[in-house]
Amino acid sequence: MASRADEQSLNPPVPEEPDYEQLIDDYTHFAPPHDGELLQGRVVKLHEKDVIVDFGYKSEGLVPIEQFAQADGSITIQAGDLIDVMVDRQGVQSEGYILLSHQKASRLRSWENLEKAHLDGLVVSGRVTGRIKGGLSVDVGVPAFMPGSQIDVRPTHNLDSLLGQDIPVKIVKLNRRRGNVVVSRKLAVEEEQHTRKSAALQVLEEGGVVTGIVKNLTDYGAFVDLGGIDGLLHVSDMSYGRVTHPSEVVTAGDEITVKVLKFDRDKERISLGLRQMAPDPWETIQDRYPGGSRVIGRVVSVTDYGAFVELEAGVEGLIHISEMTWSRRMKHPSKVVKVGDQVESVVLDVKPKDRRVSLGIKQLEADPWTTVADRYSPGSVVEGRVRKLTDFGAFIEIEEGIDGLVHISDLSWTKRVKHPSEVVKKGQLVQAVILQIDAPNRRLSLGVKQLQPDAWESFFRAHQVNDVVRGRVCRAANFGVFVELAPGVEGLCHRSEIPGASEHRHDESPLAIGEEMDFKVVRLNEAEKKIGLSVRALADDEERNRLEDYQRQAAAATMTIEEVMNIRVKSEGR
Repeated sequence: MASRADEQSLNPPVPEEPDYEQLIDDYTHFAPPHDGELLQGRVVKLHEKDVIVDFGYKSEGLVPIEQFAQADGSITIQAGDLIDVMVDRQGVQSEGYILLSHQKASRLRSWENLEKAHLDGLVVSGRVTGRIKGGLSVDVGVPAFMPGSQIDVRPTHNLDSLLGQDIPVKIVKLNRRRGNVVVSRKLAVEEEQHTRKSAALQVLEEGGVVTGIVKNLTDYGAFVDLGGIDGLLHVSDMSYGRVTHPSEVVTAGDEITVKVLKFDRDKERISLGLRQMAPDPWETIQDRYPGGSRVIGRVVSVTDYGAFVELEAGVEGLIHISEMTWSRRMKHPSKVVKVGDQVESVVLDVKPKDRRVSLGIKQLEADPWTTVADRYSPGSVVEGRVRKLTDFGAFIEIEEGIDGLVHISDLSWTKRVKHPSEVVKKGQLVQAVILQIDAPNRRLSLGVKQLQPDAWESFFRAHQVNDVVRGRVCRAANFGVFVELAPGVEGLCHRSEIPGASEHRHDESPLAIGEEMDFKVVRLNEAEKKIGLSVRALADDEERNRLEDYQRQAAAATMTIEEVMNIRVKSEGR
C-alpha cells in the first residue's frame, strides 16, 4: 500500500484559478483616475471644511464642503449619500486624500444629461434664477436662457412670479463647446397638456364622474381642467338653487367632482354638472310640502307679478300678487315683501313636473268674504273710498279686502253719466247703499243714487194724464222741444203739439229756449221714463173753457130776459 507521500507525488495539487474580478477591483484602488473622468462616490464623513468621499480607489477623496452649500448656507448632504465627483485638475494627495470636485462633476453630469435630453426630446427640471434681457435665466445644472416667448402657452406679463420656481423645460438649443443652452417651458407645458389630454379623452364618457380643478370663472359659468382638456360647468348646472354668479359656488383653484353631461369627442366640447351629483329636490317635493301646509322661506326675487321665495336649496315658490292680500288695491309686491325677508306662507299648489310651487300669504288670515253676509245686508248704507274707476262704474272699498261696484247706471237718478269720473273721483270717500251681496262670487253691488229719492218715481206718483204742469224749455230737436219739469225730469213736447210750429224751420226751435210756461200732460210711461207734453191741448182746453164760459154766460143772460118778460106779463095782467 502506497504511502500518502507517494500519493501526493503521483497526484500533485492543481493550482487555483485567480479571481480576475477581485484583481481588477484591487487594481482600481491603485490605478490613478483619469483627468476629467466622471466618478461616483459615497459620502463617508462631513468635517467643518471638507467632505470625505469614498470613490472606489485606494485613497479616499476630499471635497470642499462649500460646494454643497445652498443659497441660504445650509448643507443638504449627509453620510451615506451617493454623489458625482471628479479629480480636480490641480488635485494632489493631501495627508493621504485626493482632492475632488463635486461642482465640476455635477456640471459634467448635467451636460451629459442635457445632451441626452436634447437628443431624445425629454423634459428636464430647471430653477428660475433671475430676469435677464428678453427672458429668464434658468439653472438646469448649467445656466440656460429661456426667451420670453417660450415661458408659457399664453403671454405672461408677470415674470417675477416664476423667480425661484422649479419648472419643467425642454432643450431647444445646446452648444456644449460654447456653453450655451436655450430652454422652453412652453414646449414642456404643451407636451404635458397633450399627454394629459390624451389620457383624459380615453376615460371621458357621458354620465361619468370626473374630478378637476376650477381654472377660471365667467359670468355664465366656470371652466374646469379635467387633465389637459377643459370642460364647461354652466351656472345653471352648479346648483339646484338660484345662482346669480359662479363665484357664489366655486373659486379658481378648487378641486371639484362633477358629472359629464355631454361630450362631443370630435369638437372636444364637454358640458359638466355639479348639481347632478346630488338628488333632485323636486322628485320628493310633494312629500315635504303638502298642500295647505305652512312654510317659511327667504324672498330671493320680487317682480311686478309676485315674489319668489326660496324654501330650500333648489326649491322656490311663487307668491302671486293676487295671493298677497285679500284687498284688490295692491299695486306692487314690493309694498308687502322685500328681497331678503323671511316670510311665512301657505302652500297652495305643487307641480313637480313643472317645478312650480304656488304660495299664498293672505291665506294666513280669514277671508273677509266668508262673513260679509253676516256683517252687511241689502239696503244698508256703507261708507268707503273710491279705489278704481272704469268705463262701466266705480269700485269702492268698504273694508280691507271687500270692494263693491257702483255701476254707472246707479250713480245718478237724473244725470246721464257718460263716465263715473263725472260724479266721483279716485280716492274720494263716499257713501253708498248695498244693493246686492253675492259672497260665493265675491261680488257686492252698490248704488249712490239710491241715497236720494227717485225724481222720476216722485213725478209719476204725483201726476197723471191731463195734468197741467209748469216747465222750462231746455233744448230743442227736429221733432220738438224737451222741457225740464223737475231737476232731472224732462218731458217731450212734439212739434205737432205746438201751435204755429209749422211756421218755423226744423232746425229752429218753435219755442224759446229757457222760456217757462205751462204744458198739459198727454202721455205717461213710467217704465220707459217718458212724459208727453202738449201746448196745443192746453190751448184747446183754454178755448173749450172760454166757449163753455160763454155758453154759461149766454144761458144766464137768456134766463134773465125771460124772467123780465114774465115779470112784465104779470105786471101788465096778461
